[in-house]
Amino acid sequence: MSLAADTREAARARPFVLDALRAGALNHSAAAEWLAEEADLGGDGDADTDAIATALRRFREELPAYATAERAASVSMRSGVGVVEGPEDDDSVDADPLLRVGGAAVVSEGRDTAILATGDVDAAALAVVLRRLDAVGVAVAAAGVAGDAIVVVVGRRDGATAVRVVEAALAAVPTDGAGGADG
Repeated sequence: MSLAADTREAARARPFVLDALRAGALNHSAAAEWLAEEADLGGDGDADTDAIATALRRFREELPAYATAERAASVSMRSGVGVVEGPEDDDSVDADPLLRVGGAAVVSEGRDTAILATGDVDAAALAVVLRRLDAVGVAVAAAGVAGDAIVVVVGRRDGATAVRVVEAALAAVPTDGAGGADG
């Protein structure tokens, strides 16, 4: 592969670099130096950072501009939930959990809080929610999306913060520049 192709691949493997490129908020020279080391561009430790920066600039010209769209969703909070492990046919697990992934389920007994968003949601919206919760230091015990619902389980004390973060995240979900979501 060429250095330009390697640079594009390295940027795609790091979505925050793509977001910064699309937003026009990337220092190409600094990003080139970082990618040269982080992605081992140039192979022998003697990467041509000017060529990498040029490849990033050219790649930016091909990308759609960074844009966001609001998602219409209702956000609510449910206290007293927990994440339990056990097989799906285990009688000790709620018959109707908020979320089930493999042998784990979010049930209506516990010390955590579930944030439920219903409406125009998908995996891209969940990704934004999780990134924003991480950015404010809210630990997530469980999360998932199915149909028109997102469930995120956080500690009891983080519930109110998580509701505000989820509402703000759903107000600005990145789009692919053509109207669809890409997360």
